[in-house]
Amino acid sequence: MIMNFSKTTLSGWGNYPQVSSNVGEPRSNQELRETLEKKELVPRGLGRSYGDQAINSDRNTIILSHYKHFIQFNKETGILECEAGVSLEEIIEVCTPFGWFPMITPGTKFVTIGGAIANDVHGKAHHVDGTFVNCVIDFTILLANGSFVVASRKENSDLFWANFGGLGLLGIIVKATIQLRKIETTYFKQKSIAVKSLDELLANFEKYDHDYNYSLGWVDSLATGKNLGRGVLTLGNPALLKDLPASIKNPLYISKRSKIKLPVYFPAFFLNSVTVYFLNRVINFVQKNASEIGHYEKFFYPLDAINEWNKGYGKRGFIQYQFVIPMHNGRDNIRLILNEISKSGCTPFLNVLKKFGKKQGLLSFPFEGYTFAIDFPVTTQLFPFIKRLDKIILDFGGRIYLGKDALLDKEVFEKMYPELEEWKSIKQKYDPDHIFTSNIGRRLGLSH
Repeated sequence: MIMNFSKTTLSGWGNYPQVSSNVGEPRSNQELRETLEKKELVPRGLGRSYGDQAINSDRNTIILSHYKHFIQFNKETGILECEAGVSLEEIIEVCTPFGWFPMITPGTKFVTIGGAIANDVHGKAHHVDGTFVNCVIDFTILLANGSFVVASRKENSDLFWANFGGLGLLGIIVKATIQLRKIETTYFKQKSIAVKSLDELLANFEKYDHDYNYSLGWVDSLATGKNLGRGVLTLGNPALLKDLPASIKNPLYISKRSKIKLPVYFPAFFLNSVTVYFLNRVINFVQKNASEIGHYEKFFYPLDAINEWNKGYGKRGFIQYQFVIPMHNGRDNIRLILNEISKSGCTPFLNVLKKFGKKQGLLSFPFEGYTFAIDFPVTTQLFPFIKRLDKIILDFGGRIYLGKDALLDKEVFEKMYPELEEWKSIKQKYDPDHIFTSNIGRRLGLSH
């Protein structure tokens, strides 16, 4: 007997698009296997992918809300085996008191291990640590034929590599073994540098490249002309015990979940140049005045301080547009892109720059270059502008992050990801009938 499914409206974190889907929440591997009979499935974790990665219009969505068990944790080696629905927040709560922390983390801790693999997430230290694949030893995945298979660098290696950035379109990951990072404290040594221009920002990225593992540039989205690229560069390294002031009594302090929550969606008229101006002033002040020793919560997860902060963009939602372009001509190309944005009439509310290291995987997003992540509220003029911006990124040899995308065209996507055909051959091998599908999968031709 197949488990019950219920019709539910779902969206990604950006609240765009919103679709109706048949939702099931299996409690066991047997129930999970039974869902294959429904066909046309996509797995979903905590719904923190921004766009249409974990939604499935008028089809089936499998939420792994019951796959949240820790299987075993070696306190000496930091190797953790857990189910795919376990979040980074839960790993921090359980493992950090023993001196272990997630090796690679994005800008929110509310992501599951399965989602981190599907999007091959990255953080502020990609040029040093790479993407999430670098901390995964192996995982177990339910394939379309009903078998549970272990994949690693040595066993079913094609399946292993194709799942990082594979958007959950090859099967349902049920558990994984990951390596955590040994830490002495949950604090960071920080350095903030206010910059007046793009040239100054990029120069400081290069100047401190070998001194700090973590780096992030906030860019004032309203700055133009000679001030284009104005902002604050934040740098950091893990703090050791000897670095902490005497006032910090618990070096492995773990924050409690914030109780602050946006109660309602902000009205559309709230999103205007005036509010963007004041937001930029606040961000600028906070970034410039960061303390020399900062807690991981503010260093990695500043937005997690407000639950359901996505409601601030209103019911129409927003997209987070993230692209990477090569280092070659990067300065001039970034300047052109920022100028295009400033005159588009589509005002971004958040604009951050990072530096990427070497490329890995097939559909994994990063390669060596500069990456911007930009929040755009959904408006009528946004859609044609993004199409134009996609082509500019393509012309510069860049690509769009599929883990956040909501609008990319199939034709442009195929030119951005040269190893697509190899990934498709692996899809054909393990899921020839396209049991696993999603909105983004169909939009980009990754599934039927």
